[in-house]
Amino acid sequence: MAVNGQEAENNMRILVTGAAGFIGANLVLSLLKKRKGVQVLGLDSMNSYYDVSLKEYRLSLIDEAARQAGESSWSFVKGNIADKNLVMRLFRDFNPEIAVNLAAQAGVRYSITNPDAYIESNITGFFNILEACRHSYDGGNAGVSHLVYASSSSVYGEASKTPYSIDDRTDFPVSLYAATKKSDEMLAHAYSKLYDIPATGLRFFTVYGPAGRPDMAYFGFTDKLLAGKKIEIFNFGRCMRDFTYIDDIVEGIMLVMDRAPERKTGVDGLPVPPHKLYNIGKGRPENLLDFVDILHQELVRAGVLPEDFDFSSHIVHVPMQPGDVPVTYADTEALARDFHYTPATDLRTGLRRFSEWYADYYKDKRD
Repeated sequence: MAVNGQEAENNMRILVTGAAGFIGANLVLSLLKKRKGVQVLGLDSMNSYYDVSLKEYRLSLIDEAARQAGESSWSFVKGNIADKNLVMRLFRDFNPEIAVNLAAQAGVRYSITNPDAYIESNITGFFNILEACRHSYDGGNAGVSHLVYASSSSVYGEASKTPYSIDDRTDFPVSLYAATKKSDEMLAHAYSKLYDIPATGLRFFTVYGPAGRPDMAYFGFTDKLLAGKKIEIFNFGRCMRDFTYIDDIVEGIMLVMDRAPERKTGVDGLPVPPHKLYNIGKGRPENLLDFVDILHQELVRAGVLPEDFDFSSHIVHVPMQPGDVPVTYADTEALARDFHYTPATDLRTGLRRFSEWYADYYKDKRD
């Protein structure tokens, strides 16, 4: 398998779950635009956790990119990874060389009141993906050469040491969401050991950008400011987040996809688990209040907010919310070392792109 994405084989078959989601859709778009002859199958349940029309909008962008891609192909299936029969059938019929599992129930706060959704998608659904990878080798087939899956910075819980290192203990999650993502890592490691499945887990740090998830803070802040509502700054303004722009995240995923962990045999004659974990983030924390201030400036610049908008009167400082942590900060040394990964998008540029997208996307709804 090629290490350099630009040298990826023609007609490579890639399955992307969560393909209508924020990260998934942008990954598919990048694959279609940059990988000649690639075949992509997308799977997404299109659930109503947030506005389905935003997911449909992302799919429309993918459809247009697919039309322009020429030799590349794109197909989409609406379905849930918790449906084992569906997952097994898709793996059997499509026979993916690479599987990228981004389908998951996200959100820390939502997991407090809706735990069933997390067990269904993040535990049962991910188990089904692992089982499908396992059986892709049946009958002597080449099977899945690399499973890339989404984990989260939430697995670090209340770790006091920053930046978070991939070698830090992650045994004390503070939310069910974090517990399910830690479980995914353990399940993937076990399947890699038992069935020699090359797998890489990516611990995503706060991802933002155009057409992002409306439940994310920056998107919700924008909606509230536009509606004249106050926004809450948690931990009394002492929250730090490792904000990572979507294009940088996608670049990292594509680099990782092309280099699966090496299969090796241990002294016991059994496989050494071909399993890796990486932090994927900007590697530099930003104060949440500074983030919101830049967001406000860019929303004014894009015409979403009026020039005389009184930003300070719309800020409320509140304590930390349950299940959340005051600081997330990625040590990305391992990803930089192994893949020469260096996120390049600065905060103002990323928020400017989001603000311009927001102004355009919601123009008709505001007029």
